[in-house]
Amino acid sequence: MTSALLPAPATPGPPLWLLAELTYRCPLHCVFCYNPLDFAATTQELSTDDWLRVLREARAAGSVQCGFSGGEPMLRDDLEVLVAEAHRLGFYTNLLTSGVGLTESRAAALKQAGLDHIQLSFQDSTRELNDFLSHTKTFDLKQRTAALIKSHGWPMVLNCVVHRLNIDYIDKIIELAVELGAEYLELANSQYYSWAQLNRDGLMPSREQLQRAEQVTNAYRDKLGDTLRILFVVPDYYETRPKKCMNGWGNIFLTITPDGTALPCHTAKMLKGLAFPNVRDHSVNDIWYHSDGFNHFRGNAWMKEPCRTCPEQEKDLGGCRCQAYMLTGDAANPDPVCDKSSAHHLVQEAVAYAQIPDSQRTVVKPLVFRDPKTSRQLGQPVPAPVA
Repeated sequence: MTSALLPAPATPGPPLWLLAELTYRCPLHCVFCYNPLDFAATTQELSTDDWLRVLREARAAGSVQCGFSGGEPMLRDDLEVLVAEAHRLGFYTNLLTSGVGLTESRAAALKQAGLDHIQLSFQDSTRELNDFLSHTKTFDLKQRTAALIKSHGWPMVLNCVVHRLNIDYIDKIIELAVELGAEYLELANSQYYSWAQLNRDGLMPSREQLQRAEQVTNAYRDKLGDTLRILFVVPDYYETRPKKCMNGWGNIFLTITPDGTALPCHTAKMLKGLAFPNVRDHSVNDIWYHSDGFNHFRGNAWMKEPCRTCPEQEKDLGGCRCQAYMLTGDAANPDPVCDKSSAHHLVQEAVAYAQIPDSQRTVVKPLVFRDPKTSRQLGQPVPAPVA
């Protein structure tokens, strides 16, 4: 039975936002990477022709924005071909990159292909911590890449994932963005999926750290005005209500993984027992409108209590399905971030642990860096259901 509070939609709208994850290959080894733990099992990437067909089908289905990501999308030699086709089709195109591989010649080719936007990631404001967190010597390269982006007239958009190890230097990160001439800076507190979930104990900031970082960020907003627009994303665990899963499961976002699996969000592949179709076998239109994977959590008929009769149901649609699965073992459970969830204590326990100073922790788990060898050893663990 479907709750009368929020009627299930008869037909979803089009997949407005297409995320093309071109490859899981990446020269960086970030401890907070959102690629799946078992990414090394993906060996057969879609061909150029496959991606071109996906772009055409997605545009015909109503997609208007296309992000090219990875891994590191610059490792695909056909990136310029795909960007050119996306531009020809009328997409607004965005490249999400670490900067590795973005040479002068490739930047010129991407500009010629019609690329609209580049988002460059940094790990920190200092060479030492940036290179430690990525397990690579890339800080100087990123600075050169930032200058290259500016020289070709793209908007300067910087992204830095914020966590326990760098949040105390948020002022320096903002100052670096100013120094590089950025127009936009996204300070995205780590969300605990995939590799970040594996490293959660070492990454989650304390409440004091988070509050201080917000105060510093707001002070810089007042100081800088419109010269630098700063987005500060708070980690879910410090909220009492969850976010709406990808603005609604199968509502706006369509992710295509390197092997062609179609997902309603970039981490949904972890959900055991739910089959997601592949663009090698099905059209984008059929996947979006008719596949069980995309229809499974649309509307609210799938909801359990307290979500089913919650008066706030429309605001969050039960929260994040992947977070529910990771923490409780059942993707249909309420997101434990919500304080109405019977599993909310799991979030509270993680937050309580984050308040313990590093010097007072009796057991310190080493950070696990993303790399193919570790990926093959770990696979994708199945969480135990909550009693």
